[in-house]
Amino acid sequence: MKKLFSWLPFTILFFASFWMSANAQDPCRKWTDSPRQEEAEEAHVLYRQFLKNENYDEAFKYWQKAYELAPAADGQRPFHYMDGRDFYMRMFNNETDEAKKKEYAANILRLYDEQMRCYDNENLLMGLKVYDMFYNLRSPYPELLKTLKEAVEKGGNNTAYTVLEPYAHVLVFQFKNKQMSVEEARQTHIKINEIADYNIANNKEYGTYYQQAKDRFTPVLAEVEGELFDCAFFKKKFEPLYRANPEDYEAMKYYYNKMVQQGCSEDDPLVKEMKTRYEEIVTKINAEKLAAFYVENPGSHAKALYDEGKYAEALDKYEEAIQKEESKGDDADQEIIAGYYFAQASILGRKLDRYSAARDYALKAARTRPNWGQPYMLIGDLYAESSSSCGSEAWDHHIAVLAAIEKYSYARSIDPNVADEANEKIARYSKFKPQSEEGFMRGVQAGSTIKVPCWIGETVRVSFQ
Repeated sequence: MKKLFSWLPFTILFFASFWMSANAQDPCRKWTDSPRQEEAEEAHVLYRQFLKNENYDEAFKYWQKAYELAPAADGQRPFHYMDGRDFYMRMFNNETDEAKKKEYAANILRLYDEQMRCYDNENLLMGLKVYDMFYNLRSPYPELLKTLKEAVEKGGNNTAYTVLEPYAHVLVFQFKNKQMSVEEARQTHIKINEIADYNIANNKEYGTYYQQAKDRFTPVLAEVEGELFDCAFFKKKFEPLYRANPEDYEAMKYYYNKMVQQGCSEDDPLVKEMKTRYEEIVTKINAEKLAAFYVENPGSHAKALYDEGKYAEALDKYEEAIQKEESKGDDADQEIIAGYYFAQASILGRKLDRYSAARDYALKAARTRPNWGQPYMLIGDLYAESSSSCGSEAWDHHIAVLAAIEKYSYARSIDPNVADEANEKIARYSKFKPQSEEGFMRGVQAGSTIKVPCWIGETVRVSFQ
């Protein structure tokens, strides 16, 4: 009997050790399951109080004890798992040693797994786990991919919205680095969008969050869509977007180019419709912008009218431009005004054959911008061009040429910039000066002055060939 009792303490100790060892492996153990319930509850209360006071070191010590004795706490509230993750995340963020960071990260993930095993809300917890792995722990993508797959396989349409954006990033990275097949990437792409769309349409509580997630992951997935899908996919994707906002011509341009790039024919009804609509909108917008620009810049409008051959309208616009510039008073740019006058002179003389009026505007330009040779070059051109119809005989024509040469000479004398052009024209028209025999027959000597007939009406000094 004595011998039997001598073994009893050892037997009790053995079974107690066995019980503790067995329960140490049970992450769902509650403090009501523990022979040290009072101690477990006390540790829980103390760590929660220290945590409330932000004394994290003391809180962690008591949390370790509370967790060791009863990982699931009272079985109603998963405080030990949640707070444990917070402790380890704080330590992870403050640690520089990579080995320790890896250990803390493993503890965080383990606590997620334990809570999912012992409490409900697996979809929510999977979403939080993915979030931490992707944003906080920077878990390796192969490891993260396993969790993402598990989250979607288990959750289906109930998969947390926090899973979707990380999955999109991992998909793109893995596919680009040839670590995911085209088929898997394509099916994952479809699944992510299906989950988002289902919840946007049906999840009244979190639908907005799924929409926000989709808004973020859509441009991420767009990086590889061209390698995963054909024309039909992009037509299906873009048509509702186009129908929803048929005035967004920038988006329309992108849709059109992308569909053509993915093999859609330009004769496809949707492709053709988008192109036509885009061109209509852009034409209208450009017209409105141009009209607004012309209101502020009548000189540019006048030049455009000139280029269109609308010479009379161009003259009126140049007049408006002159008035607008002159309205600035002392700040008016006289060179700009002179340029407008010159433009009017050019139109009147070269396009409308209104020579006298052209000369008047050319002289206005010359007075507005002194020492500018171009107005006189223009007058010379008008004299030369009309010389063959000036007067009734050859002598009159030749005298008109002298008037042109005088204008070229004067332009050259005041403006070196026109010297080369003036010399070339003087040389050209000098061949058409009157001959001395003509002057002799009329009693006109070199150096004498004579009035040019026709509209020119100027007095010139006679010189012969």
